[in-house]
Amino acid sequence: MADTRSWTLEVDADRVAWLVLDTPGVSTNVLSAGVLRDLAAQLADIAGRRPAGVVIRSAKPNGFVAGADIKEFVQIRTPEQGYELVRAGQAVLQTLEDLPCPSAAALHGFVLGGGLELALACSYRVAADDATLSLGFPEVLLGIHPGFGGTVRAVQLVGVRPALDLMLKGKPCKGARALALNLIDELVPAPALLERAKSRVLRAPPRATAPFVDKLLNLGLARPFVARQAASALRHSVRREHYPAPYAILDLWQRHGAAGAESYEAEARSISDLMCTSTSRNLVRVFMLQDRLKSLAGKSPVDFRRVHVIGAGVMGGDIAAWSAYRGMTVTLQDRSAELIQPAMDRARSFFDKRLKDPAAAAAAFARMRMDVNGDGAADADVVIEAIFENLDAKRALYRELEPKLKPGAIFATNTSSIMIETLSEGLRDPGRLVGIHFFNPVAQLQLVEIVRGASTQPHVLQNALQFTRKLDKLPLPCKSAPGFVVNRILTPYVNEALFALEGGIPAAVIDRVGQTFGMPVGPIELTDMVGLDVSLNVGRVLAGALQRQVPEVLVKLVDQKKLGRKSGEGFYVWREGKPVKAEAPQTAAPEDLEDRLILPMLNEAVACLREGVIEDADLLDAGAIFATGFAPFRGGPLQYARARGIANVTARLEELAQRHGERFRPDPGWQTFSA
Repeated sequence: MADTRSWTLEVDADRVAWLVLDTPGVSTNVLSAGVLRDLAAQLADIAGRRPAGVVIRSAKPNGFVAGADIKEFVQIRTPEQGYELVRAGQAVLQTLEDLPCPSAAALHGFVLGGGLELALACSYRVAADDATLSLGFPEVLLGIHPGFGGTVRAVQLVGVRPALDLMLKGKPCKGARALALNLIDELVPAPALLERAKSRVLRAPPRATAPFVDKLLNLGLARPFVARQAASALRHSVRREHYPAPYAILDLWQRHGAAGAESYEAEARSISDLMCTSTSRNLVRVFMLQDRLKSLAGKSPVDFRRVHVIGAGVMGGDIAAWSAYRGMTVTLQDRSAELIQPAMDRARSFFDKRLKDPAAAAAAFARMRMDVNGDGAADADVVIEAIFENLDAKRALYRELEPKLKPGAIFATNTSSIMIETLSEGLRDPGRLVGIHFFNPVAQLQLVEIVRGASTQPHVLQNALQFTRKLDKLPLPCKSAPGFVVNRILTPYVNEALFALEGGIPAAVIDRVGQTFGMPVGPIELTDMVGLDVSLNVGRVLAGALQRQVPEVLVKLVDQKKLGRKSGEGFYVWREGKPVKAEAPQTAAPEDLEDRLILPMLNEAVACLREGVIEDADLLDAGAIFATGFAPFRGGPLQYARARGIANVTARLEELAQRHGERFRPDPGWQTFSA
């Protein structure tokens, strides 16, 4: 028996070699440089032994391999360094593919990025059929593409259309689809996985290849046509200058057709260049910020089983539905069954769509029930108030609610604008109230602000962080302050868009400028989506606290009951869930409009840091990205300020202040903000 740091090798009585990856000291296998070096040594040993076959598997219960080691990317300073790392990895997987005996990857759980590339270098792939199985190429989400031969082998195995779909979108696929695509050869019950993988290498049936039609599309004459179609579709979702990786994938395939040694060489050169772009640097940073948010909760000794939500409006109903989806028993309270029923109907539709399996959807719905009398509050581990934003109404509710709560239960408010200190006045124990502020739509937005008041007890805050992670959300701890963090930095962006609208710039032009910068939707459309009444309420809170102006056009439309998408009309008319935008193609935006929209966000972000609303700049950037959609490829508002240059930002703010008013005056926090 041979043994190295990460891999163990055993040959059984049937001369099948079992190569097992179990990197010590970590819960998840990744293909670090060290793991690849160890694999190379094991493959050399196998080649010398000449077994009947090889089965590669993971000893980790959560999955096969999660991909390459992202931390190593951060250490790469030049494309040449990246090229050496990538070519070394390619060489190891080529050695695996060239073994003089058949090989099979026995797959379970996640098989992602470099892990899938490792599996593709094997002769066969056999996977355990359970809900955790997930195969894919998420590299594009980090601003790169597969680099250990994946851009070549994926096309050869499943064909150009499925391979491009996997690589360009970065979305993983489950077992049934992976089998249909030829990405795996067998999908078997988990207990039979190892035996079926062994059987396959001993039988050594013909290897799968791409379908005939895809082989035709891969020919030199067809590739430019297919690439043009794919590029046209890409342009509707991402810009090459913002996200070059998907376009690089298309370029590689069009030039080389996933054939020959030059395809691997070109892949290595391409990914090495991408690794050193600002887009990839920032997207890797975003990935690591996400990990940091996940780690804030720590290990939880608390088992959250029962959730009670008060307020069955859009937010309260969707918080309840998400909690049930995540496995908790939920009671939903409002003044009458008629007010709760729409939330129940939405929840049923959500479960059916999200879970697909009728039995699983029915089980989720069974975990959620109406509770007009609020009986569920007494047994709940978490109680979340999500009624309308009225201080007196919330305080009256708290007076009734507090005596019912069991000791240790989380007592939370989903308020988006009222200070925790103000809400907790009159409570017998103000230290147990905490803000757990979700964003709309709850199912789509990952971030949740965990808001501590001056009296909030540390263990209450920690429990709220842990509950948020049980919901599979990203907790952002912050101090109770006007607008908290996200609305505080988002409101100046939205307000400036509305001031520009009042100044005669068409809404569609304003939105186009926001999207050109990299925002997922423009600020006017975003306001319609959030709801004009919600934006006005937050705007008024901030205006009162920070001496800001509320755009008159916002007040006017709310008075006219034009509330945006939910009412069918706001700044746009909405049809079938989409805004109707009328814009002449030649309409030009003022040269300073982008900075008018974006720099107030940066200015407010620095103010939040100066006031201690949030702990550090990284957390603030994470909040902006995961809640507002701030252009991820720019790394967040403060990362963007660093890249642009602090002196440049403050000088431009001074210029805008001279031109448009004092609201642009640089915050004093810039003087101490470190670039």
